[in-house]
Amino acid sequence: MFAGSDRGAERAAIVITLIMTARLNEVDPQAWLADVFARIANLPQTRLHELLPWEWKRAREAVTAKAA
Repeated sequence: MFAGSDRGAERAAIVITLIMTARLNEVDPQAWLADVFARIANLPQTRLHELLPWEWKRAREAVTAKAA
């Protein structure tokens, strides 16, 4: 209805799902998506799980803990 087409609605649903998944894992969606888009092309397929919001958050917390 608001997306303009079926394809637009499907894409909107995907983006909203990504944003809500990040929020549910207490991750800033904008920071997470920006980092994922910057890194995904150079990451081997076997390491894609590292980009999931909960894994991304854990890695960021570990870096922060080391810096403190």
